Amino acid sequence: MNFASDNTAGIAPDILKALTGGNDGFVLGYGNDDLTRAVERRMGEVFERDCAVFLVATGTAANALALAHVSPPWGAVFAHNEAHILTDECGAPEFFGGGLKLVGMAGVGCKVTPETLAASVADYQGHSPHQVVPAALSFAQASEAGTIYRAGEIAALAKLAHANGMKVHMDGARFANALVRMNASPAEATWKSGVDVLSFGATKGGAMAAEAVVIFDRALAANMAERRKRAGHLLSKHRFLSLQFDAFLKDDCWLRLARHANAMADRLAAGLAAAGHAPVWPVEANLVFVLLPKSVEARLRASGARYYVRSSRSLPGGAAIGPDRCLIRLVTSFATRQDEIDRFVEVAAKA
Repeated sequence: MNFASDNTAGIAPDILKALTGGNDGFVLGYGNDDLTRAVERRMGEVFERDCAVFLVATGTAANALALAHVSPPWGAVFAHNEAHILTDECGAPEFFGGGLKLVGMAGVGCKVTPETLAASVADYQGHSPHQVVPAALSFAQASEAGTIYRAGEIAALAKLAHANGMKVHMDGARFANALVRMNASPAEATWKSGVDVLSFGATKGGAMAAEAVVIFDRALAANMAERRKRAGHLLSKHRFLSLQFDAFLKDDCWLRLARHANAMADRLAAGLAAAGHAPVWPVEANLVFVLLPKSVEARLRASGARYYVRSSRSLPGGAAIGPDRCLIRLVTSFATRQDEIDRFVEVAAKA
């Protein structure tokens, strides 16, 4: 019963097969191979746009390099208080951005609204050169609470950001999970709604280690290749990143894997709700958050279940986690089985 994270699962079979199949022979390094060019073209087809694509091995690298590219060192990047870039990347965006400032914002379900963004941006205007300047909005899709931004929500935030001279970055570590829940195409959920740069995650979706920075305006991508190289994130055996993305995107494998993970999250949420432990936020991707009595949490842990206990200030209605309860995060993946879920629910439901 492993619900700690989708990155605790192994490699999806199609991707593992591609890695082993592509291991033979000699291929030019540093992305100068035919497969990398093909993957870049395929990305353009997926997003219905000629875009610049830069493969890297980790989500932290993708986010940090993307934000460093769209913000000067004296820039402010606005994101939710609990965004991954603020809480889980050890200052990488600030480091690679030469000192850019991350500004946290409140929001229920780890989502920000145009009103919150407008108020935060206003705090960093009119005091130049003494303050950092608004440079970018970054938001996660799906969010850290497993909630998603619909295309209209993205467009409203992007319109406000662009009106203030800011770029828009999407942390798409679980972009596939969000996309299969939405009635929108990859293009509609990104650049058509105003996203300038996307960190497109494959690792959590079933890859071994593969992420991409996708910049939707090639003019904006100028010198990104040098930035990636200078940061040490241009792999010499680059084909093994490309092999992963080639298999991930082939025949919509990425969406199929995400649908399974989402379906398992739905099953888990429904089972827990029936047992009296309804999720605290809508289950819109592959994350389920529940508030449990500590006695129940201890029983689950003793049964061998694996998950993370979290804290959050974005619970609905300003609710707080009481002293006798805890908030746990459960994440499903392409490899999650129904019997794992049913066993977890059974343990949680015991009197």
